[in-house]
Amino acid sequence: MTSRVIVPIVEGHGEVEALPVLIRRIFQTFRPGVSLDINPPTRVKVGSFLRDNDYFHKYVSLADAKAAPRDGVVLILLDCEDDCPSRLGPDLIAKAQAVRTDLRCVVALAYREYETWFLTAADSLRGCAGLPMTLSRPPCPESIRGAKEWLGRHLPANYDPIIHQAPMSACLDLHQARANASLSRLVNKLIGSHFSLAKSS
Repeated sequence: MTSRVIVPIVEGHGEVEALPVLIRRIFQTFRPGVSLDINPPTRVKVGSFLRDNDYFHKYVSLADAKAAPRDGVVLILLDCEDDCPSRLGPDLIAKAQAVRTDLRCVVALAYREYETWFLTAADSLRGCAGLPMTLSRPPCPESIRGAKEWLGRHLPANYDPIIHQAPMSACLDLHQARANASLSRLVNKLIGSHFSLAKSS
């Protein structure tokens, strides 16, 4: 059986629990039969991670120390908000390779935020975590600033990533959600053949 070792770095409290759920569902849906060993995600302060080279070096080095002995991959998942993924992604890969040239690293940038993926496939979340059975995908989900607030308006109480992000990740229809370009890129990077061969992506 093919095996994958993934060591994630995330920025949000909710993603610590939600991202492993999402990764497992991606493989179950698009690459069944792969054995996964997902390290508990490390949460970083995104401002320091992006702008403080010593801080970045520290956390990427720690992740690589867990991944490299098992031929694993470091997965960096951040919200890119209004930043351009095509600029920020290559910048982060270059910084990661400066930490160690043979570092195996995947960078995934959620545009605009992780919750935007939920909006893209909102129909599939009907009844999940208190969302109404009439929930419908909004027009142009990626144009919405404040996906968390959009979800909160459809919940009995405010949206809380720690409470809601993992259950919604478990319910999300990934075929629908791949209409979101940033989620589709994450799926392609995780299940693509280069994952087990290349040093970075």
